[in-house]
Amino acid sequence: MKRWQADAALLATALLWGGAFVAQRDVESVMPPLTFVAARFAISAVALAPFAAFEARRASRPLDAKSRRMALAIALAMFVGSVLQQVGLATTTATNGGFLTACYVALTPLAVWLLTGRPPRRMVAFACAVAVAGAWLLASGGGAAEPLTVGDGLIVVSDFAWAYAIALTPMFLARSPRPFTLAFVEYLACFALAAVAAPVFETVRAADFHAGLAPLLYSGLISGAVAFTLQIIAQRYVPPSEAALILCLESVFAAVFGAILLAERLTALATVGCGLILFSVLAVEAGSPLLARLRRAPLPRPEPVPTQPNSAAREPERTLEKLH
Repeated sequence: MKRWQADAALLATALLWGGAFVAQRDVESVMPPLTFVAARFAISAVALAPFAAFEARRASRPLDAKSRRMALAIALAMFVGSVLQQVGLATTTATNGGFLTACYVALTPLAVWLLTGRPPRRMVAFACAVAVAGAWLLASGGGAAEPLTVGDGLIVVSDFAWAYAIALTPMFLARSPRPFTLAFVEYLACFALAAVAAPVFETVRAADFHAGLAPLLYSGLISGAVAFTLQIIAQRYVPPSEAALILCLESVFAAVFGAILLAERLTALATVGCGLILFSVLAVEAGSPLLARLRRAPLPRPEPVPTQPNSAAREPERTLEKLH
């Protein structure tokens, strides 16, 4: 996969995730969060199982112990992020929830730094700061922050989990280039953990699955099996901090879908926020290669300094010779 194709896959992921915000709107009113997470990832696991089995048959060797541990660590981060985000969105305001959910874009470079010891490039750090500012304008319309709640804290913790998973994914793929296997392990682990926890903390009813069938199918098949898998495949070719910036466009697509499908009003400041997020992505995707190209460009060669005087300069000398 070429870099532009990987970027396009991440853009498609952000688009599908943005649609999930519309599909999952008010889902907490019909289905408890752990039950919802278990059901959606069960659908994702079933949908991806044939692809993971095909990939396993074609693999030259099975996953080694370290790769299995990394896959389980990513799956655990995904489970924590999914559950805490779902619970947090049900217990906070739409303004705070929308802004805080997008803040993982600023935490991903930090996670990469902690895992690899490589600090983020200046352009990436600048773009992340711009994206966070844009997310705030998009979520709040420039208004004052709503009072903080427990749900806000849960979403912040989920952001750390998402950032860790995004940072660790390319490390797994560099060791074992099996994206379908990784995606299947994530879905299966999330389903198993949520299925065990749901009966303990929630009341599971069959009627809930019927009421939440539409968001379940979208989240399980489109947002999960398709979009999450696209993200994993593309992250083999895109640095994690830059991948997080593209995925942050999810909030822009969510706002656009909300305006089109739900007739939600997009204020002028929210539109500016969308523009800032888009600018942050373009700054990294187009700005960094341009700067690198400029650094590699050869400097213009200076005009040669003549070692002999030109004919005009020698004219007075020739005149003196004729006089002599």
